Amino acid sequence: MNEAQRDEVIPRGAWQFDQEVTAVFDDMLQRSIPQYNAMRMVTFEVGRRFVQPGTAIIDMGCSRGQALLPFVSNFGTANDYIGLEISEPMIEAARENFNYHQHGNRVSIQSADLRHEFPGVTSSLVLSVLTLQFTPIEYRQQIIRRVFDSLAPGGAFILVEKVLGATAKLDEAFVNLFLQIKRENGYSESQIDRKRLSLEGVLVPVTARWNEELLHQEGFTSVDCFWRHLNFAGWVAVKP
Repeated sequence: MNEAQRDEVIPRGAWQFDQEVTAVFDDMLQRSIPQYNAMRMVTFEVGRRFVQPGTAIIDMGCSRGQALLPFVSNFGTANDYIGLEISEPMIEAARENFNYHQHGNRVSIQSADLRHEFPGVTSSLVLSVLTLQFTPIEYRQQIIRRVFDSLAPGGAFILVEKVLGATAKLDEAFVNLFLQIKRENGYSESQIDRKRLSLEGVLVPVTARWNEELLHQEGFTSVDCFWRHLNFAGWVAVKP
């Protein structure tokens, strides 16, 4: 796919993780998320410290499997790995990506609607990297409850989300800086506007404080922010 074709995958209707988006997804994230590579690296470095042998590592909304990959490569046969995804093109891409991995037989990419489904396994690490923001707000509490129930004591939940600023003025400043980064990464004004319109009502962020309160309410006593850049943030929440 050439440069022009890559840029044209931004939907004109409501956002969908379809075949076209799946094909360019990794590149799209690189160009859209500030400090994307740093976020991926620190997510792994923080998460690895909570992995317990004989448990599952779960990635909610695994897309093409990029968040799971370093865990599979580093922990190998000591753990099982479950990717949960609702988009069929993403499921196919994730399964293909692990087909030839030396520990690919330990990876299960499952079709799951997080509003209603969660695997009945014991986990020591659950990842939600830019996923919860795509679920309706009224389901987020019960999703986090299922995560908490799945985790072994001492296990951790890593949550990375787009967030709203604490005030309207701060949010406007963060958004304007974020859009400037997208322009510098090659997005035109029309592409930025189309993507914003396609995501309205599909991606629904909340404030950092609201996310932290959701985690505390479900029993996570140790919650801390390990990464923040403009209107994106990552937390680690540990089950006592």
